[in-house]
Amino acid sequence: MSTVATTTSTASQEHLHLHNATPSFFGLVRGEFFKVLRQWTTWILLVLLLGVIILPYIIEFTAPNVKTNIQTDPLHFFYDILSIGLAILRVFSGIYLLIIAARMVGLEYQLGTIRVLLSRGVGRLQLLFAKLLTVSIIALILLVIGLALNYLLTLILVAGVTGNLNAYSALNSQFWLDARTYVLTILLNMAVTILLAFAASVVGRSLSFGLSAALVFFPIDNIGTVVMALAYRVTHSDFWVSATAYFLGPNLNIMPTAISSKLESIGASPLFQTDQAGQTHGILVDGTHTVVVAVVYGVIFAAVAIFLTWRRDVME
Repeated sequence: MSTVATTTSTASQEHLHLHNATPSFFGLVRGEFFKVLRQWTTWILLVLLLGVIILPYIIEFTAPNVKTNIQTDPLHFFYDILSIGLAILRVFSGIYLLIIAARMVGLEYQLGTIRVLLSRGVGRLQLLFAKLLTVSIIALILLVIGLALNYLLTLILVAGVTGNLNAYSALNSQFWLDARTYVLTILLNMAVTILLAFAASVVGRSLSFGLSAALVFFPIDNIGTVVMALAYRVTHSDFWVSATAYFLGPNLNIMPTAISSKLESIGASPLFQTDQAGQTHGILVDGTHTVVVAVVYGVIFAAVAIFLTWRRDVME
């Protein structure tokens, strides 16, 4: 009789322990990696991203004057390669992260799995932050891979065209400072992009809304500058063009060149408009302005995602 009672008591304690057990934060992060890495979309998009990064170097390799450019003005050549390669990495890694982040949040609502997770004791904000940490780690890995690939392709290009790496002797401390600055702007771009995708997905509570809203935000944002320019031509009010200085997309686009005067000199376009007489309209922004605008947008996106996740219940 006592043996049966002891066995029943032990079984009850084990059941109670299992019932009260909740996943740890890092356990949730591991779970998010498990889901992301087993989705075909993740790997298909990654292959496309790598192809886009490689393509400019193939084009540059076949350019008729590339050898002359490297030998006559190697520093300008490396600045040109830097601006092209990192600009492509910034734009297309942003698209990649938009899709991954929107899917990470939106699929939970669309498939109803978020209710299962919450029913097992996972907090709403705990789940949100686990997803945010997961996609942030993915972004850092993506950045490292992208930078390493760009550097390797540049080595192959220079060595293949000139037969040596003597051109690298032209690189000075200012070049490496500008390169580090550009990398930091890419990190900021990634952070804002991820927060945008999270905010859109939390607001819409669906994959289709979150993905659509996140993907169309930047095209609409950039097209808005054209609309504002047309409004200026109609009204002749500087307000319309000046407002473009506070759009997120144009500020992210101009940020690296606004911070570095050298990058600006090889093809940057400042964030202002000119009329046919050459008169400047709008606000000529500097690097600090672009960073502040991006940070403010990021804070707003984060606040929206956190507040709505915290306050709204998960409904059927």
